[in-house]
Amino acid sequence: MQSHASLIDYLSMQGLFVVTVVVVLLSFESGFRVGAWKSRWLKQEQEVVARTMAGAMLGLLALMLAFTFGMATSRFDIRRQALVDETNAIRISYLRAGLLPEPHRTEIRNLLREYVDARLEAYQSGQVERAHAQAEESHLRLWSEAIAAEEKTSRPISAGYFIQSLSEVVALSTKRIMIGYWFRIPDIIWVALYVMTALAVASIGYHAALTGTSRSFVVPAFAIIFSAVVLLIVDLDRPPRCCSRPARRRLSIFGKR
Repeated sequence: MQSHASLIDYLSMQGLFVVTVVVVLLSFESGFRVGAWKSRWLKQEQEVVARTMAGAMLGLLALMLAFTFGMATSRFDIRRQALVDETNAIRISYLRAGLLPEPHRTEIRNLLREYVDARLEAYQSGQVERAHAQAEESHLRLWSEAIAAEEKTSRPISAGYFIQSLSEVVALSTKRIMIGYWFRIPDIIWVALYVMTALAVASIGYHAALTGTSRSFVVPAFAIIFSAVVLLIVDLDRPPRCCSRPARRRLSIFGKR
């Protein structure tokens, strides 16, 4: 299963910041030049119309930013909760493996350690597709061991508890992959956001030229602040990347042996 790549993913965070700043500045400059050219023959009453429309566009842009930020924040919270749920499910499966007879008990626990380490290493290197493939392979191996242990055990109820927890591990792994790498902010929203930004900022420059106002130093500050907000939204929306050492993370799941 491959992760869904958004248009924003083709740029690094630094590149996206530069592109956003350039879009805002160029939009303002374009609007300002058009306004300066048309201010020679536009009537004064039309300046009021330009001011009203610029204010309306800025209001719509603020609403769009708030909507996109809220979407990214909610999905970030869902991904974080999915990670907690999956971690708890893996730990419970590790503990319930103690109910199984040997050698399946040791084999399953070793497979769970390998499963966690492989996923952490893959996420750390950014190889998400490899992590998905390894997860599916590990699920099959764990399930085969669980079936073999159930056939040999004299306590089917205990084996049933483990199989139940293992089923949760498989389900939560799929859920986390889907939420983290497929349920992203749609590309159409990013396109609409940047188009609205360009038009709104151009209308500000247009109105500034109509009123005879010179280019203000506030515009670069607005470009930087707006780009910072966009970067925050993108960072919340992008799939997570593991940055800690796998061994340390594994100890937090299984505890010290």
